[in-house]
Amino acid sequence: MKPKYIEAFMFDNGFACIGLTNPKSPSNVGAVMRAAGCYGVNSVFYTGKRFDNARKFATDTKKVYQNIPLIGADTLESMIPLGATPVAIELIEGAKPLTEYTHPKSAFYMFGPEDGSLAKESLKMCQDVIYVPTQGCMNLAATVNVVLYDRLLKSGVTFNNDEIIRGSRDNNNNIVLSELIAR
Repeated sequence: MKPKYIEAFMFDNGFACIGLTNPKSPSNVGAVMRAAGCYGVNSVFYTGKRFDNARKFATDTKKVYQNIPLIGADTLESMIPLGATPVAIELIEGAKPLTEYTHPKSAFYMFGPEDGSLAKESLKMCQDVIYVPTQGCMNLAATVNVVLYDRLLKSGVTFNNDEIIRGSRDNNNNIVLSELIAR
């Protein structure tokens, strides 16, 4: 049985999947996998050969790939899950800022490569195109984290107990705030 804090990430029976276009850096893919585990993503898909040629999970210290599928595909368009709204995250003119975006109940978030953009064919498949308003561009893993956190923030899910902290923290962290304050 999943802990209640894990069930909270299900977003009223919706889901989130991630698509990465030809990711360049294995460390970025590892960090994306860690974000996927932190925010309850159901699966991660990727295209291209660069990641396969350098496949390592150096930054996925939680070994999320053991629980969340990481699947190579010829195209992201062929992997859009049934019932998911395809959403492109891309710095292109005319895109909607993430700050104004309402996430769909079930989403397939598609990200371009670190050194390029999503293909026009991918963009045409997307119902929504959004961007993270920043000065300059973030790297792939940082962008995935921001989009998934925004999804969580806007979902209305509230966490008002310590169960999520106990289930999420590192084994070396066992500090309880009330014990510090009482002294």
